[in-house]
Amino acid sequence: MVDGREIIEKGALGVNGDRIEYVGPVPSEEEMDRYDEVIHMEGKALLPGLVNTHCHAAMSILRGYADDLPLQTWLEEKMWPMEARFTRDQVYAGTALSVLEMIRSGTTCFLDMYDHMDAVAQVVDEAGLRARLCRGVIGLGGKEIQDHKFNDAVQFATTFHGAADGRITTMLAPHAPYTCPPDYIRRFVEKAAELNLPIHTHMSETRAEVEQNVRDYGARPVEHLLKLGFFELPSLVAHAVHLTDEEIDILAEHDVKVAHNPGSNLKLGSGIARIPAMLKKGIRPGLATDGAASNNNLDMLEEIRLAALIHKGVGEDPEAVPAHVALKMGTSWGAEAIFLDGEIGTLEPGKKADFITIDLTGAHMQPLHDIVSHIVYSASSADVRDVVVDGRFLMRNNEIISMDEERIKFEAVRAFQAIARE
Repeated sequence: MVDGREIIEKGALGVNGDRIEYVGPVPSEEEMDRYDEVIHMEGKALLPGLVNTHCHAAMSILRGYADDLPLQTWLEEKMWPMEARFTRDQVYAGTALSVLEMIRSGTTCFLDMYDHMDAVAQVVDEAGLRARLCRGVIGLGGKEIQDHKFNDAVQFATTFHGAADGRITTMLAPHAPYTCPPDYIRRFVEKAAELNLPIHTHMSETRAEVEQNVRDYGARPVEHLLKLGFFELPSLVAHAVHLTDEEIDILAEHDVKVAHNPGSNLKLGSGIARIPAMLKKGIRPGLATDGAASNNNLDMLEEIRLAALIHKGVGEDPEAVPAHVALKMGTSWGAEAIFLDGEIGTLEPGKKADFITIDLTGAHMQPLHDIVSHIVYSASSADVRDVVVDGRFLMRNNEIISMDEERIKFEAVRAFQAIARE
């Protein structure tokens, strides 16, 4: 049993309802008799569910549609025109496909920023996953359009916070400093403070974006958001690739959370976030896949491995991001990044029963010198065997229980075909 704090060999985890009530050595048979079911998991590592701190789940139906392009070209010429054709049906189908992939790869909680978020919430509710959801708002356009999107985001946040038996919580999310005017971002900051909700945005993902912010507003994104009061709230920024030392200090001082997207940033050629520098300043980044159209998968074990590897190579330092740190970035630090660490992220009594198992019996996992090393450097999504959220199996012995896998794949293809014909 591995939870980022310690490893318990031949341990046991007791669940009562949706909560963990026991973690420790295997109890006596008499103590185990009080449980309705005892499940033996020899040959498996049990660890907290993986937490994906930034995603656009519906974009899975655009996976592979436009690749090998710079971010702005990819967004403005390929993604945004296709996404403009999305209806609720495309969002539901794409999200269901992503959630299916997440369950298969061991993700138990994800943050999603998109449109038609009621459809995303419906999928989360039906599938049994946990999610932090926010209506992403691009603030381009006139006042009428801005007001409509703002009101839609607020209504979603207030209506769905605590939905799905508490598995859904919400945030507010202006898309980015370069896509939202300053006064518009300030409206979101004020409303988030009023509603006591965290706030989320994309920030400093590319050099071009940073340069545009300087041209438009006379400041780099970090200084710009600081002036707008963004960091006075519990806040999470996605990417944070192009930061100066001073900007890292500002994020650390204001306890700003960071969603590190190594796979997406590499694929789009956006750069590599300065994670070792952040770690030295006390920032504890979470990990994220971004959307499947820019990754092109939602495999958090792959992101954990990338986070452990790329910073070693870039910095020529094999100790830059050790395996145990990368694993925490995908579990406990991810929970912190989306402000749910009081409920998930570690295996301890009182927390939600969100956990997964990984098969340790494969040839690529032998000999078993170091479980954490093997999970980070050797394991893949194919090794995930069980996924439990709120004490309920969503996948058991590699069989999806909470979703109709074949129907979801069929409907995702059909949903893309419907907009491709337009």
